[in-house]
Amino acid sequence: MTQHLGALALLVADYDEAIAWYTRALGFELIEDTDMGQGKRWVLLAPPGSKETRLLLAKAKGDEQASRVGNQTGGRVFLLLNTDDFERDWQRMRAEGVHFREEPRHEAYGTVAVFDDLYGNGWDLLELKK
Repeated sequence: MTQHLGALALLVADYDEAIAWYTRALGFELIEDTDMGQGKRWVLLAPPGSKETRLLLAKAKGDEQASRVGNQTGGRVFLLLNTDDFERDWQRMRAEGVHFREEPRHEAYGTVAVFDDLYGNGWDLLELKK
């Protein structure tokens, strides 16, 4: 059997605002943006060079979902963005105004720093040791 995570849904306040931020600040590619009617869109993004996993932007609907935008995991790091060159991406992301919660750390598994997306969700920028 072969499986993989195809997409992870991320609650956002606004599709266009989120698309602009993820493509500019993180360099993600817009894979698909399809109007589904009634204000819904199917929006898929992917990090540069990603072959399988996508980020599905899901516009929050109603008060309950809106209350979770930026806090989908109770403040814990939500997603891990792996890179082949931590220093390159850390410098580029900082130049784009991405807020890092900490300076880079060198751990047994690799180099990592936590950053916030535009809504405050925590992410790891991570270069694994080879």
